[in-house]
Amino acid sequence: MSFANTKATVYNDKVVRQFAIMTVVWGVVGMLVGVIIAAQLTWPELNLGIPWLSYGRLRPLHTNAVIFAFGGCGLFATAYYVVQRTCQVRLFGDGLAAFTFWGWQLVIVAAAISLPLGYTQSKEYAELEWPIDILIALVWVAFAVVFFGTVGTRRVKHIYVANWFYGAFIIAVALLHIVNSAALPVGAFTSYSAYAGVQDAMVQWWYGHNAVGFFLTAGFLGMMYYFIPKQAERPVYSYRLSIVHFWALIFTYMWAGPHHLHYTALPDWAQSLGMVFSLILLAPSWGGMINGIMTLSGAWHKLRDDPILRFLIVSLSFYGMSTFEGPMMSIKTVNALSHYTDW
Repeated sequence: MSFANTKATVYNDKVVRQFAIMTVVWGVVGMLVGVIIAAQLTWPELNLGIPWLSYGRLRPLHTNAVIFAFGGCGLFATAYYVVQRTCQVRLFGDGLAAFTFWGWQLVIVAAAISLPLGYTQSKEYAELEWPIDILIALVWVAFAVVFFGTVGTRRVKHIYVANWFYGAFIIAVALLHIVNSAALPVGAFTSYSAYAGVQDAMVQWWYGHNAVGFFLTAGFLGMMYYFIPKQAERPVYSYRLSIVHFWALIFTYMWAGPHHLHYTALPDWAQSLGMVFSLILLAPSWGGMINGIMTLSGAWHKLRDDPILRFLIVSLSFYGMSTFEGPMMSIKTVNALSHYTDW
């Protein structure tokens, strides 16, 4: 038996394949709902007068489907794929890994039913009611056990950089979800937030911005640090930069949430703190982009005939543009122009 075949039998790729397939399925569903509600902004009658097809109910379904169903399945799939190959060991706990797949699909289906029916906590990216929140927490704890269990049983001494980002994403999202979703249930699908007023807004945007910072950034940077060197067949451009990039990003992102609350009842000092950390965030964000793009040094010719590398480099370019736009729009004077508009 060849070395490659031995490896193929060692790794648990069934759960990777399942999550990869559902990434495509939920991507189509989530973006289709997005197209429908975008059309409703121009032709409001497209909801056909049916309450559960109205913009206000479908919009959170769209955001949850694209971020947590499409993005989430992609993150589960790649985290499980990458951690096995960089640790040279099978996933820790096949049964738990299977539970994370079916549990996550159940969360998504529950969201797809409850949101159009109008069950919501009215918290952006955290609309789902308390029973679904509990299921999310259980699936996420199982995800952490599988991932860190795999890292803990690794056959190589070194923990590869991609796993730092996946690990930070898993820990931070657990923290964010549990704190922001703290609520007092008053019915099967009704609850009151544990926070009130401006504190509720502050906790919500600490969560909301770091859903972007850890779910949609740290996790995807884990993909970047594995798949770009792999596809380019080159070592990552700078190991030192990857260390600085990781710690700077992880520390800075947590503080940037208040930039969503400029010109609100939030204390002015908290708004300014969010602005300053958002501006600092430009450096680690671009550090990561540079590290990814410069990994192609000496391999630029591969872009001519490798569509996968093209997608990866274009995605890094868009990451660079959006992480420039974010800090710029967090500046109060710029924000005065863009806030409360449809930008």
